[in-house]
Amino acid sequence: MASSTSASPELARADVLVVGGGPAGSAAALLLARAGRSVVLVDRASFPRDKACSEYMSPEAVRILDRLGVVSALEEAGAMPLAGTAVTAARGARLHGRFALAGHRPFRPTGLSVSRRILDHHLLQAARDTGVRVLERTTVETLWRDAGGIGGVVLRKPDGSRATVSARLTIGADGLRSVVGRQMGRRRRGGLRRLAFVAHVDGVAGMGDSAEMFVGRRGYLGLNPIGGDRTNVALVVPAGRAAAARGRPREFFLDALHDFPGVSDRVGCGRMTRPVLATGPFAVWSGRVVSDGAALVGDAADFFDPFTGEGIYSALRGAELLAEAALPALRGPGRVTARALAPYRRARRRAFGGKWAVERLIGYGMTFPSLFNRAVGRLGRRGMAHTLIGVTADFVPARAVLNPVFLARMLL
Repeated sequence: MASSTSASPELARADVLVVGGGPAGSAAALLLARAGRSVVLVDRASFPRDKACSEYMSPEAVRILDRLGVVSALEEAGAMPLAGTAVTAARGARLHGRFALAGHRPFRPTGLSVSRRILDHHLLQAARDTGVRVLERTTVETLWRDAGGIGGVVLRKPDGSRATVSARLTIGADGLRSVVGRQMGRRRRGGLRRLAFVAHVDGVAGMGDSAEMFVGRRGYLGLNPIGGDRTNVALVVPAGRAAAARGRPREFFLDALHDFPGVSDRVGCGRMTRPVLATGPFAVWSGRVVSDGAALVGDAADFFDPFTGEGIYSALRGAELLAEAALPALRGPGRVTARALAPYRRARRRAFGGKWAVERLIGYGMTFPSLFNRAVGRLGRRGMAHTLIGVTADFVPARAVLNPVFLARMLL
């Protein structure tokens, strides 16, 4: 990493530099700019663009989108209201949880589902409208440091030339393979290494008002209506199995659908409308989310398994927490320190600690088909499914599930 920026001209200087224009980056940039801070956002893509994602948002995610001022625009663009989630285990047990019946009042009784092409475009435009300077088709090559910590980035502009952007706080919101996260250090990987293959299919038979999850012996499949007659079809498999998809993602995706007999027929009735996109491996997180001059948010900080379907909420909520911690720190002079950002680190643990535990409970539970089938069946028959779906949707506290009474009723 460079300790000096003398070889590259300075393109911009700002209070905050955000790397990444997805939900986490755009939300953080918007909130900080709304509070009067000068913000530059860079992204290597040109928007609008597609993204491999489950494209599912709970009522809590909609609450934050409402705060950001984009819900009406998303609904006008065709976003689909979601009433809940249904889960079918490999041996046929089924549950269907609805947000409105979870026992805690959500922001509204439905979530939303919409393509990332639409969502990210509207969030980025809202950030622009708030005063954020957006640099598209601009790639971050490295962070630069001085005695005070991270002071910005060296980037490559669309014409191929290099330049620097200096900032008092650099926010890494650049996703699973975060350049900022890798260079901050302490990137870690968990034991459940999975990859996702995501298609958009028009005309999937039998879609209703809820997302659907199907657990198989060699992975799981999600169906999520995203507006009009279009369905997000997401296949998630272990990393070892995904190696067979190299160079042939569409063929691999279509072959793997046969692991889900009833679902493959429904999807087979439709028409694929874009190439199959892949992402992963999952189970990646950063042991260091703050540093002198920098912080991580969204998938750059930690990547949630898509089964819980709440990566977008986690990105948006993380952006809120980071803005809340960064604004007081930015009132003082000079570089924002790791010590000043410590409240953000603590707030993340409070906000996401229970969710991390539930995600791991579900993720490892799927590796034991008989036990998972038993749990799904009992949740469905005993009226507990709504509570679980409310927890995964982030408006019911995780303790509603992570307690001896609930766990005993789920298994015994």
